[in-house]
Amino acid sequence: MTARSTRRPSAAPFRPAAIGAIAVAGALLLTACGDQTESAAPASEKSSTSEAPLFDKLPEEIQKKGKIEVGTNAEYAPMEFMDGGKIVGVDPDLAEALSKQLGVEFEFTSGSFDGLITSVNSGRYDIAMSSITDNKARQEGLDDKGKKLGDGVDFVDYFVAGTAIYVKKGNPKGVESLEDLCGKKAAVQRGTTYEDALKKQSKKCKDDGKKAIDIESFENDTEAQTRVKSGGAAAGVNDYPVALELVRKAGNGETFEIVGEQYDAGPFGIAVDKDNTQLRDALKEAVDAIIADGSYKKVLEKWGAETGAIDAAAINSGK
Repeated sequence: MTARSTRRPSAAPFRPAAIGAIAVAGALLLTACGDQTESAAPASEKSSTSEAPLFDKLPEEIQKKGKIEVGTNAEYAPMEFMDGGKIVGVDPDLAEALSKQLGVEFEFTSGSFDGLITSVNSGRYDIAMSSITDNKARQEGLDDKGKKLGDGVDFVDYFVAGTAIYVKKGNPKGVESLEDLCGKKAAVQRGTTYEDALKKQSKKCKDDGKKAIDIESFENDTEAQTRVKSGGAAAGVNDYPVALELVRKAGNGETFEIVGEQYDAGPFGIAVDKDNTQLRDALKEAVDAIIADGSYKKVLEKWGAETGAIDAAAINSGK
């Protein structure tokens, strides 16, 4: 929104150790694997079918309830976003493919991005899947200053993306890189790793004798986009696939443009509580399985996200 270059939650919240309670008012649910009536089948029946070869790898609690509850922030097309009252995108479609391996549904709830990791640690969600960048701080539950905020999470890495800078069409402020933002306003979603990137660059600006970046942080990415569109901010920073989708779709491609190349590419991971190693390992096997059977590739091709493909899942590969 986790960066969510790409959308990467900062260590302070979370997209990696998250701060604050997740906003659940008006949360929207999506079962990523279709008709919920199918989930009513007893766990014993599911485990016996060849269509769910990894069912027995799941924790008994997950097997019994027949679903994995997923926290997300559905504001990052094409990764996860609302369409006709449903949560759709790369992550929900990947979850649907994973469900065929695991034999349980993935039930998505959309809420505040900066509360996702906290909600995993508290048990509100089994996992968080929301374009979250895996890094050491989030693994260890640290904020951007190294302060301990929580237990942290383990990540099952399934995608890779970098950070991108997007500007109003025509680039009226002449921004070509992060360095060009010294003394200018930049819009970003609060609690993301690309907010951290702006803070680091702002400090560098001052160290070099230039003016700091005027960082405007918003609760959601839509507000940041609006700020750039109105000319109130010189640029926005986001995950590369998200920025690319924004440039393609907003105003039929006439609203924004990306400047420069994506940078600081890192893995997106599914966040799992550190104590739930059985679920973590089952998810890793499932990701490897959908890569092997080709369904992973089909999902990425559907959404134009092939540049983020990986060859094999990994656990805590972020730095």
